[in-house]
Amino acid sequence: MSEQPPTPAPKPAGAPEPEPIRWFGTSWVNRDNGYWLRRVAVSAGALVATAVAVLLLRFGVEGVALSDGGGFLNGLLTAAIAVCSMMCVMRTWKVLTEGKDQLSGWMAEDKSLGAVWLIGGAGSLAAYFARSLVEAPGEAVRRSSYERAVAQYEKRQAGRSGRPGAKAPGRGKRRG
Repeated sequence: MSEQPPTPAPKPAGAPEPEPIRWFGTSWVNRDNGYWLRRVAVSAGALVATAVAVLLLRFGVEGVALSDGGGFLNGLLTAAIAVCSMMCVMRTWKVLTEGKDQLSGWMAEDKSLGAVWLIGGAGSLAAYFARSLVEAPGEAVRRSSYERAVAQYEKRQAGRSGRPGAKAPGRGKRRG
């Protein structure tokens, strides 16, 4: 008969669970169950999406160039696309490495800068592609929060190791 992979031991009640990542689920924790294949697929998909976004931007710029608006207008449009793309690269990179809750200032604006995020979408996809070459996008944020939760859980369990189920020392009722 074929060998079955060992089933993981059930986690005790109250143990922290890892948060799933889009397209990876929780395979990022142990980097198993097709993690590397998914990383390659996500990288390839992000690269293709970036190329499509750049192609769409190029069609838009060529349309403006055909309208004979002048060199100044073409330069202004190119500069706007470059600035929007760089803003998106910086924001996406920060979200993927530090988490969305760490955004501040102009990076935290979702609705008021919607046009900037739309125009700079190619930059955002490029940042996603670059990050997917290093790890599953968003893995660093999820891994640090998961490891922090596991460390806190183990610390709480270590305090109870002598008396399972008992309250931690000094947590009794106050005496008045």
